[in-house]
Order: sequence, then C-alpha cells, then structure tokens
Amino acid sequence: MYKLRTLPGDDVRQIMWRFSERFDFQMAVQSARSIARSVVAKLVAEGARNTHEWTEQKDGLLTAFDQSGLTALFMDPHQGGFIEGPKNFALSLVALELSWVDAGAATSSLASNLALAPIHEKGTPEQRDKYMSACVPPQPGEDRKIWRGAFALTEPLPYIGVDTGVLCGKATVADWKDGEEPMLQIDKRGRFITNMDFATFVTAAVESNDDRIKGTFMIILEEGDEGVFDRGAPTLKMVHQLSSTRDPILNLKVPADRIIGGYDVVDGVIIPKYNHSEIIGAVFHRTRIPVGLMSSAKLLSAVEPVIRYHRNRFRGGDAAKEGSPRYEKGIQSNEDALQRLIDVWASGEAGCSLAFGAARLADDFDAVEKAKEEHFEAEGITSPRKQMAVLRKLNDQVVELIDLEYTPEAERNMARYNELKDDTLVQYAYMEALAGILNPGVKLWNTGVGANMMREAVSLVGGYGITEDCPGFLMQKWTDIQLEATYEGPEAVQRRHMTMTMTSEVFQATMSAWGRQMERAGKEVPGLGGYVLASAMELWQWTLNYLKSAKDDDGRKLFHNKRQGVTFPLADALGWLLGPYYLSTDVIELIEKGPMSPTLAEGIDDLTGFYKDIAHVQSARAAGEVSRICTELVYGFNECKGECSRDDLKEFQALKAKVDMCMAGSRNAKDRAGNALTEVMIPEALDYPMG
Repeated sequence: MYKLRTLPGDDVRQIMWRFSERFDFQMAVQSARSIARSVVAKLVAEGARNTHEWTEQKDGLLTAFDQSGLTALFMDPHQGGFIEGPKNFALSLVALELSWVDAGAATSSLASNLALAPIHEKGTPEQRDKYMSACVPPQPGEDRKIWRGAFALTEPLPYIGVDTGVLCGKATVADWKDGEEPMLQIDKRGRFITNMDFATFVTAAVESNDDRIKGTFMIILEEGDEGVFDRGAPTLKMVHQLSSTRDPILNLKVPADRIIGGYDVVDGVIIPKYNHSEIIGAVFHRTRIPVGLMSSAKLLSAVEPVIRYHRNRFRGGDAAKEGSPRYEKGIQSNEDALQRLIDVWASGEAGCSLAFGAARLADDFDAVEKAKEEHFEAEGITSPRKQMAVLRKLNDQVVELIDLEYTPEAERNMARYNELKDDTLVQYAYMEALAGILNPGVKLWNTGVGANMMREAVSLVGGYGITEDCPGFLMQKWTDIQLEATYEGPEAVQRRHMTMTMTSEVFQATMSAWGRQMERAGKEVPGLGGYVLASAMELWQWTLNYLKSAKDDDGRKLFHNKRQGVTFPLADALGWLLGPYYLSTDVIELIEKGPMSPTLAEGIDDLTGFYKDIAHVQSARAAGEVSRICTELVYGFNECKGECSRDDLKEFQALKAKVDMCMAGSRNAKDRAGNALTEVMIPEALDYPMG
C-alpha cells in the first residue's frame, strides 16, 4: 500500500505534460496563476458574475492580463510577444490556470487570440504584423491604444451552433474605381460575440451578395470604418459572466484588402484566396483544445475543496470529539465519498492528458503544415482535391511510419524511420489524421463527460455545493461547463467531425499501434491498466469494421453518414478511449523521469503507484462504456428471433469477454486510490477567496 503525501504540484505536471525544460512556459503558468488566484478570484467572490453587463470592475481583468504578459502570449517576439514558434501548448496552460478559478476569465484572456487566429493562420504577412502588433500592450514611451478583437462567425439568426456553412453576413461592392482598391459594403449581425464591449476590430465571416465577389470569406472590420459599428445588446447568458458577450450589428464600408489572406481579380470578379470554411477549419483545428481543457481543469480544481469539506464536515459538533475518527476524517470515513472523488479526479487527469497531448501535436503540426503548403506551392499543386489525391497515394508509407513510431526503439529500423520522419508529406498525412481525431475528441469528451463529472463534484459537498460561497466556486464551474460544451461547435459538430476521420486507414493504423503499445504496457507496467485499455481498443475497431459492412433487418447499411444513431455513439466510444490512453502515456513518462527529479525522487514509488491506479480506474471506466456502446450497436439493429444466438458474432463475443476479464484488479485500484485520499496533506485553506 502506498501513501499519497501531497496533492500533485508543478514538479509532477511539468514531467507528465512534457514542459519541464521550457522556462518560458513555466513563467506563463506563474503569471496566469497569479492573476487567477488574486484578481479573478476576488471578482467572483465579490459577486461580479451577477450581472450581464461589462462593468468597470470586470474591465480590470484586461489591465491585469496586459500587465502580466498574458495579452502578448499569442504574438511572436518581433510582434511584441515573448515565445518563439507555435503557442498552442502555452495557451492551453494559461487556459487551465485561469479556469482553475473561473472559465469566463479564461475566455476573456483567450477571445482576442481567437479573433486574431484567422489572421494568424491565413492572413497576409502585412495583415499578421499589423493586427498582432497592435494587440500587444504599448511599451514605455509608446503613445497608442491597445487593440482588442472579436470573432464573429454566427450562423443564421436567431439560432446559432447549427451549421457553420450557412452565414448571415453579406458582402457587396460599394465602390470600385479603376486602378483603386475596391470598397466593400459588409452587413453583419452577430450573436453571442465575445469581447464586443471593448473590441476595436472584428474578424467576420460573410458571403457574397454581389456577382462581382465570389463565395464566402472572412474580413477585418474596424471600429473607425464608415458606417454602423453597433456593439449591440448584452447577451443574457447565465454563465461565463467574467467575459463580455453581446449581439452586435455591423454595417460598414471597408477596403477589399481587409479580406483575410488577400484576393485575386479574375474577369472583373473579386476571388478571395480562402473561403470562410478553410479559415475556420484551420482555426478550430487548434482553438478547440483550450476550451476542452477549461472543463477538465475544473475537475482537478475540485479535488482539494472537496477533501477539505469532507474532513471538516463534523467538526464543531458535540458528536465529533477532537482525535476521534469522525473529527479527523469526517465524511472521508465513508468509502463512497472517497471513490466518487477518485472518479472525478481520474476524469480530470484523463481530460488534461488528452488536451495537452493534442496541444503538443498542434505545435508540432504547425511547422509540418507550413512545409506541406510550401512543397505543394512549389509543385504547382494548389487545389485541395489534387493535394488530397497526392497524399492518399502515400498511405502505405504513412502506415509504415506509424508502425515504426510505436515500435520499441531497440527493435526499430532507425534508418527507415528517420527517412520517413524527414518526408514532409508523410509526416503531414499522419499528423493531420491524428489531429482530426484529437481536436474534436478533446472538445467532445472533456466538456460532455466533464459536465457530468462536475455535477458529481458539486454533489459531494451537499447543499453547500449550490451556494455562492461554496469552496472552489463549484456551482459556478458546473454551470460554466454547459456553455463550454457549445463553444466552437456543440457535441453534434464534434461527433460529425470524428466520424469523418475515424474510418481513415491512417487513423486505424494509429489505433492498432496504440493497442499494441498498451498491450506492452500491461506487461511492463503492472497495475497501469494497459490490458483493459488495449482490449477495449480492439473491441472498438472490430465493431467499426463490422458496422461498415453490416445491414439492419430492412437491408439498410448501418454505417452511413445519415445514420447518426450508429456513427455518433461510435464517436462517443472513441472519445472514451482517448483520455485514458494519453493519461497512461503520461504516467509512463512520470515513472521514467520522476526519479531524476530532486523534489520527487524520495516519494516517487508512492506517487507513481497512485497515478497507475488513477489510470487503471479511468481505463476500466472507458472499457465499460466502450463495451456497452459496441454491444448496443452490434446487436441492436436486428430483431431477436428464437434464442437470439448469433453464430456470426462469435469473434465479437470473444473480444467482449476479453474486455470483461481484463477488468481484473480495477476495483482494487479504486480502493487503493480512495484510501490514499484519507492521508494526503492539503493546505489549511484554499489559496484564493471563497466568499
């Protein structure tokens, strides 16, 4: 039996999430944490969330972000930032620290970056430098106002979150004189637009309402443009009140060179280089990660307040004498309270591991994606369809790379591995397929399951959980998650994205490699839960392949994009597998690197013992969910006739039985982890105010 001495700190997180060598990331964490647990916590405790309006009190958040360096985090050094290269991981760390206290504050910090993201990803060099530099706080001696942005996608009003392919913004040619820049009239109404109380510019998605402009595009609208820049009424939301949200009305005349990415003129028609779908695809490919992380951060932040509440619950009453078990342990003397908190904790760990894994991939992918674009441009292959055709021909090499990637290094053909790693297109095809699963997967699982688990956290503090002064602001966090589940596309959008990607040969090869990796982990890292996770992955893959060819009793194909009763649950099942897989790899990293840390070495066996049990608990829970979903899909579309025996499904039955048997030890793991909670040391009080 191990003993968990303290709650995990930065020394543990830096190893597990792979940033122990990045001092710049560590400084970003400290800056965000300082703001979260002082300025942000004070605002929440003083009731700043109790109004829809953006008040002077809330506006102090922006000043705090500016002064701490968080506003400039998204920018490159030559634009006034301080981190060179991709920043998906750094932004995710900041999102975690801020939402540890309040997710609305995290949204306020990240929303300007979302407005800049279309410019950053697809803008011209001039657009990037102009707007990124303008959004950096002025330096000493500079006489200028900082710019802040808002992102206005917005599907048909009055409803949103339905179909990002349909827009309500319209663009026409207002004036086009020979030899001069065309002037466009942009008519855009927004709903639920963050930052509109103080935005000086808006990146807006619009479509042509004029024969002289082709298709859809995104364009930059500025506060000083000719026309109407009406910030609109505050959105009457009940959550994320520390972010500004309004329903703007914008009707402005702007030069065509504000079209993001630029444009060409062909036969008198303005043709934007990128349509709005290409731009938001590039943006959401990355920005969904911090949103999902915001939800998982809440679960981890709930652990300490719940432990404190449980231990103190009976103190002060006549029935709890000092020194008695009731006084010392309180509700922690009950197994149920311990094990339910372990479920909350394990879910939070899995969600964070998944999100940071996706963020690391996004950072690596940035350089590969740019190199891919340069390669195709040099080859004159600019059509997305033609690019896909070239990439499809590389499937065999991509699958070979994946196989080598997950082969133990001692057994790997390093010459061939390095050759494939150096091939830009092979790397791109691999990373693109994986990102196509991880990014929507983070958003789907972390916010959806996270909302259910946050309810568990609230219930663990009883009636105190629904009060404003509940320790850790648990009620506010539970309600906030409901909005996070709809940000950047609700669950249905993420499920749709995953169903389009999870059948690819490249991702299927990756899933098979993960299964083999977890099978090895079952042998090499006893107690981690590798066997049960590997068996669940195998069951999921078998089910997918079966459903792709199976039919229901009416002869209709089961796996079809219109049969969302099949494809969407299968995406949910995949979502369950992602978190424990990345958590398991993070625990292996801690086992390997932890002994080298001077602050962790002494108690490393106890720490890794606890984390192995946490991973095992989450893997078993995921395997149970996958088994249930797969069973419903395999059996549920054919009526039972007679004894309901299915000789054609013996392989499925064997795989399902294997999952069941691999559950061995998972409840022992939960018992051990729960018991560890009774001994862990926590501070006397939270380091931020409760009320």
